[in-house]
Amino acid sequence: MELGNFSVSLSVKDLQASIKFYETLGFKQVSGDVMHNWIVLSNGNARIGLFQGMFEGNMMTFNPKWDEQKNSTNGTDVREIAQALEDAGYELLQPLQAENDEGPGYFMVKDLDGNVLLFDQHV
Repeated sequence: MELGNFSVSLSVKDLQASIKFYETLGFKQVSGDVMHNWIVLSNGNARIGLFQGMFEGNMMTFNPKWDEQKNSTNGTDVREIAQALEDAGYELLQPLQAENDEGPGYFMVKDLDGNVLLFDQHV
């Protein structure tokens, strides 16, 4: 199973202060919009999403069918990933949300220790 691009999504209290902190560590903005309270920063292969007021807690984010440069890949579709988890007996925290049988879709699940994983397919 190929899960695609990986990043850590952090819920931050002060977006500007967090940006400054991570820029000090060499991270650079690669996407997002400060005016909409979120950005994604990159340092080599490390990616961090900073989100102010959008969700509680932190989560791991996977972008199926996407690589680190936002190029489409032939990876595993988000629907297949969700189905595999459900078939194995795991309950989805946020059920699969998708308008069609292919293309964009997302779902969330907690691992056995309560860590949230977001599978967010954009293509």
